Amino acid sequence: MSFDLELSVNQKNEFPNEYDVELFIKREDKIHPFISGNKYRKLKYNLEEARKLEYDTLLTFGGAYSNHIAAVATAGNEFGFKTIGIIRGEELADKINENPTLRFAKAQGMQFKFVSRSSYRDKENERFLEVLKEEFNDFYLVPEGGTNLLAVKGCEEILNEEDLAFDYICCAVGTGGTISGLINVSKSHQKILGFPALKGDFLSTNISKFVTKNNWELITDYHFGGYAKVNKELIDFINQFNQEYNIPLDPVYTGKLMFGVIKMIEANYFKKNSKILVIHTGGLQGISGMNKRLIDKELPLINE
Repeated sequence: MSFDLELSVNQKNEFPNEYDVELFIKREDKIHPFISGNKYRKLKYNLEEARKLEYDTLLTFGGAYSNHIAAVATAGNEFGFKTIGIIRGEELADKINENPTLRFAKAQGMQFKFVSRSSYRDKENERFLEVLKEEFNDFYLVPEGGTNLLAVKGCEEILNEEDLAFDYICCAVGTGGTISGLINVSKSHQKILGFPALKGDFLSTNISKFVTKNNWELITDYHFGGYAKVNKELIDFINQFNQEYNIPLDPVYTGKLMFGVIKMIEANYFKKNSKILVIHTGGLQGISGMNKRLIDKELPLINE
């Protein structure tokens, strides 16, 4: 399995609107089946650094259906690293085979440690990390979501010369690494819009650690109640969008992003005749896990 960056093309969506706004999607999701989109970008230089420092083990953090956990497990398997996932939720320890993401990561060779939600909140605490080193020996730490300086450096490579023509660049926001990279390489005529998947104001602080430009804004109206929260309206939108444009969206990040962008076009947020580029950051592996939850909630399923 290999990476094919040439598949990350800007796909035009024929979205009719009275404001003559043009909408394109950068298909970063096609780079790799499991290390796709921003996961490839975030891991690229971190893997190089781990190799340079002669680490043989990667340790990271994530939740039950984490795209990041699946990507790190796959990257470890492909590039010869042992991988350890610190998973939020002790109750998941005996449910690995029921969980598509954890089952996949285990098949890729990842070792798990399940911790309580209160312990998980200490993931950046030095003492907590020292305890992990005592248990697992030395490892290269990849933060939750993969965001650090090297990840931002990788995300700066998402945009290219062709993308200078766009007035707005939109992306989903989880930990802030992807949007930080986009902001750093954006030009003065461009506005970077981030669509958080989580509630809360902390993301602006996180992003500000990595950027100095102020041509960006977080659009906080489309998180649908918070991380991994969905409803029938969002599911119907994702399925209709896939049917109409043959572009699958995930329910945690890109589905909410695209829903928001289209609602803003309809509300005349964007300048007339402007060009919008939406970054598809992948995350499609999470659909099967979400569908499992949707069955329990008696909601429609997302087409895979």
